[in-house]
Amino acid sequence: MSEEDGSPQLLHLVFGGELKDLSGTEFRDLDALDIVGIYPNYRSAQAAWKAKAQSSVDNAHMRYFVVHLHRLLEPGQKDTGPA
Repeated sequence: MSEEDGSPQLLHLVFGGELKDLSGTEFRDLDALDIVGIYPNYRSAQAAWKAKAQSSVDNAHMRYFVVHLHRLLEPGQKDTGPA
C-alpha cells in the first residue's frame, strides 16, 4: 500500500529518447535513453511524462513513454486506478 493515500502501489517507469523513425519505437542510441524515474502510481508517472514531453517539444524525434511495471511484475493483477 502507498503510505500517502492507502492505495496499492502500482509501479510505473517513465523513460524516453530519440526515435530513429517517427512511425516506430526504435531508439537512435540506447546509451542516451533518459530514464526519468519509477513512480508509485499512474498519476505521478503521467505528471513526470508530461513535464518531460513538454520540455522536449522542439525535438520532433524525442518521445517519452510510461511503462506499467506492475503489469510486468504481476501479470494477473487487476488495475484499481486509471490505466
